[in-house]
Amino acid sequence: MSGTELNLYILLAEDNPVNQMVTGKLLEKLGCHYVVVSNGLECLDSLKNDQYDLILMDCLMPEMDGFETTRKIRASGGHCADIPIIALTAKAMAADEQACLDAGMNDYIDKPVNLERMKNLLSEWGEKIRGS
Repeated sequence: MSGTELNLYILLAEDNPVNQMVTGKLLEKLGCHYVVVSNGLECLDSLKNDQYDLILMDCLMPEMDGFETTRKIRASGGHCADIPIIALTAKAMAADEQACLDAGMNDYIDKPVNLERMKNLLSEWGEKIRGS
């Protein structure tokens, strides 16, 4: 896995400190830079001040969950309305996956996240973002 440099700038919206740490370490190993926010309101604020390549969005957060946050981002019409949003979900049932897509998320990854799955997913999205 060494030598993997995805070089993506990611907004990680996750309320659980352990998940923040674990996901952050995976992103670092993959050569990504990231900013952590703990809820949907912080996510929306962060998007006003910075431009990210994509968002990793926890579905269940306090203040504003990932579904509502995604709908607000998509409805904003701003510079981030089309940003790729990948759901972080502990539920991987078909109905849960469909709820993520219905809210406007582009993809999903189930928790607990592992390095190989994260690498494959972010590599795929990195290629799409860069138009490769």
